[in-house]
Amino acid sequence: MVYELIIGLEIHIHAKTKSKMFCRCDAKYFSAPPNSHVCPVCLGLPGALPVPNKKAIEQCIKLSLALGCNINKFSKFDRKNYFYPDLPKGYQISQYDLPFGYEGNVEIESTAGTKSIRITRVHMEEDTGKSIHSGAKTMLDFNKSGVPLVEVVTEPDFREIKDVTFFAKRLRQTVKYIGVSDADMEKGQMRFEVNMSLRKVGEAALPKYKVEVKNIGSISVLEKVIAYELKRQSELLDKGETPVQETRGLRDLTGVTHSQRIKEESNDYRYFPEPDIPPITFTDEQIFANRETMCELPTDKKARYMKDCGLDSALAETLIATKGRAEWFEQAIEGVTDNKVVSQIAKWFVGDVIAFMNANKVKLAQLKLSHEMLRELVELLNLGKISSTIAKQILPEMLETGKKASVIVKEKGLEVVNDEGAINEIVKKVIAANPKVLEDMKKNPAAYKFLIGQVMKEMQGKANPQVVDKAILEALQEK
Repeated sequence: MVYELIIGLEIHIHAKTKSKMFCRCDAKYFSAPPNSHVCPVCLGLPGALPVPNKKAIEQCIKLSLALGCNINKFSKFDRKNYFYPDLPKGYQISQYDLPFGYEGNVEIESTAGTKSIRITRVHMEEDTGKSIHSGAKTMLDFNKSGVPLVEVVTEPDFREIKDVTFFAKRLRQTVKYIGVSDADMEKGQMRFEVNMSLRKVGEAALPKYKVEVKNIGSISVLEKVIAYELKRQSELLDKGETPVQETRGLRDLTGVTHSQRIKEESNDYRYFPEPDIPPITFTDEQIFANRETMCELPTDKKARYMKDCGLDSALAETLIATKGRAEWFEQAIEGVTDNKVVSQIAKWFVGDVIAFMNANKVKLAQLKLSHEMLRELVELLNLGKISSTIAKQILPEMLETGKKASVIVKEKGLEVVNDEGAINEIVKKVIAANPKVLEDMKKNPAAYKFLIGQVMKEMQGKANPQVVDKAILEALQEK
């Protein structure tokens, strides 16, 4: 039987703040000694009162706006009750019926074209502590307890694994762009929960069960989990069995899942309004102020590069990979009005420059090549003062030394040769040494281009390719 994926995501993102969600403890807990970033509030001691972190709430509003959500002007926090060793209070301060953001929409590029993914809600909550299992012992570290979390919940709109991974990558890119989170997945700053079921292709109703897999810490593992569950659930359905509605965990990074518990419903958590935190209200001016502080989103930036700069989708996508990369590119094309030159700068940047950075583990801030230097290199190329061969030759030196292209060209005498007399002499020599090309041209007229490469080689890449092309064609016509 052929089945269709029905997938919704819940994504937990650590908001980028100095202090925790409801206390003044340092939120930068990673690698700190266990239980060194704690206080009576995040330990849930009697009499301790929570005070909401304004910055964290603003981060939640900002991400809600970036995901096209409406904002609840009247909102509140709620208590989500459950008992687990790393939850010291016996409840988690979260949001239930009045999240900060709701009913959003995100466009993604799917295999079938552009697809809309509905965002159910974007809400704020506190993180739990961490259980560390060692043999028969379980140790608790509450450094993470109370760290602000922004949770994004989607509708079950995903039908392809590729769509899930594209959305996950774009969301991670977006939160980093707008400064909501560093989204460092190795530090647990972004975690996924996948809600998944299957139905027969052609059916319209949602399946009567749903399997949740929690605490997925990387996008590659997310892909593996979906693939594993697709196989597991398909086999059960083929036997006429309905998969159990349950919460499953990961065995390891292979994506293999195992049953943890029967899945809870919202009434199991006995939500009720948090009595220690008053309701929160927003004005239109406050919402507008949050919108105004946002930078251009990656999807908007990509669309602008394609429309205004004439770049293709793949090139634009590479340029917007990080906010820093996009900003570097925009500084490099500042004042350039010719889209041909813009495109050339983009290609040199994403090709040779980024390849150098990757090979040498150099960050953008460490580059000795400035935006102006790359722009000058492309300008020299377009003015015919250097050839593409020479440009390829001197760019590594520019990257290593920080010298301008014009300086290197002058020092090494690499300026393009336009002397037709000198070029004609080399052309005659090359044609005489390669008589077979004349025979090849009878079947393929473009075969003469081999001679261009030979002339350029003879002249160490200094000859003007246009002059060489013209000289060869004229010489061949005389044959």
